[in-house]
Amino acid sequence: MNAIATPAIDTRRYARCIETSKRIRWDIDKDVIRGRTFDHDQKWLPDGLSMVARLNFLGDGDKRFVSQIQGRTYANMFGLVERFIGAKMLEVSRDHWLGDQVALEALVRFTDEELKHQELFRRIELMMAVGMPYGYKFLPQPNDVANAVLGSSTWSVLALTCHIELFSQGHYRSSIEHDEQLSPLWKDVFMYHWREESQHAILDELEWIREDAKLSGKQRDKAVDDLIGLVGAVDEILQMQSKADTEYLMANTLHRWTPSEKALAADCFLRAYRHQYIILGVQEERFQKILGGMINQAQSDRIGKALAPIIDHVSS
Repeated sequence: MNAIATPAIDTRRYARCIETSKRIRWDIDKDVIRGRTFDHDQKWLPDGLSMVARLNFLGDGDKRFVSQIQGRTYANMFGLVERFIGAKMLEVSRDHWLGDQVALEALVRFTDEELKHQELFRRIELMMAVGMPYGYKFLPQPNDVANAVLGSSTWSVLALTCHIELFSQGHYRSSIEHDEQLSPLWKDVFMYHWREESQHAILDELEWIREDAKLSGKQRDKAVDDLIGLVGAVDEILQMQSKADTEYLMANTLHRWTPSEKALAADCFLRAYRHQYIILGVQEERFQKILGGMINQAQSDRIGKALAPIIDHVSS
């Protein structure tokens, strides 16, 4: 078998990420938290992401509580995924150790920022817990999830990472940025997060394309199966957490829940989480363009078939 050539590295794009990273660098206490606390009289997650409008039998206070539950899980989900993203980027930086030092610096900065983001989300989880009823549980364990994800091919992990970074950009621009009803602190957390993630998405793309160029057709076919498996694993996490969050909601409201309302709430949470963490990413134009440039029609069809039940559920 002939060796597959590694593509030339576009040093200029890595350099631009470094330049931006230096310019927008922020501090958790000085820039983000600034001595503030979370206001439980305000929403956290926007309605467009929480899908709370589907629960039209709830009063305004309970709908706001839905936004806070989902907003808390939203922050914890990012803390979760950044555990394996940071580890993978540190791993792929090895290819640049004795090579392009600009690319190496860009990925080291990426990893450093991901570690900072993990600290941020650990901090705000403790802050969000103050004032919320006891009993909230974020069930997936970051290290267990990271170990499972990192057992898949590098191509598939970079694909999932790029997907996550891009949907986080979309969430902020389309829903969070312009919602004036959100808690200012919660909104600032994701504004500062967005600023650094926008550079991470570029680096994800560069490293994913570089990894893709190393693969044979057979290896890429296996990597596509790995990606499908990772998306399935994400969906299992969403099913588990949406069930826990629904039960937490029902245990901490004065609303008298009928069986049909309980079913609607459970469906709303799962539908919202699938929309937030899977559908908005796979439907993102930039993600589709990158992935579409790597895979053939048969592989695209396999991905589409695996996603179909999730898409049908969210769009029904």
